[in-house]
Amino acid sequence: MLNLKIVTPEKIIFNGNVENVTVPGTLGSFEVLNDHAPIISSLEQGVVEYTENSGRKHLDIKSGFIEVKNNEVNLCVEV
Repeated sequence: MLNLKIVTPEKIIFNGNVENVTVPGTLGSFEVLNDHAPIISSLEQGVVEYTENSGRKHLDIKSGFIEVKNNEVNLCVEV
């Protein structure tokens, strides 16, 4: 499982365990799974998708950044 935290300048949108996260990277969309290599990347306008126990969730973003390290995924986004 991954620990996903999604924050905006205004508030924390989500903080919890997920199975995977798909983000709109600057060079194309990519998916983060358990034990993903550490990465920091910019994000562009698009859809963030993640799967938690209650199903697949979607979040439209304008831009942002992602940091992945030790199964912790931090997204700082503008919605």
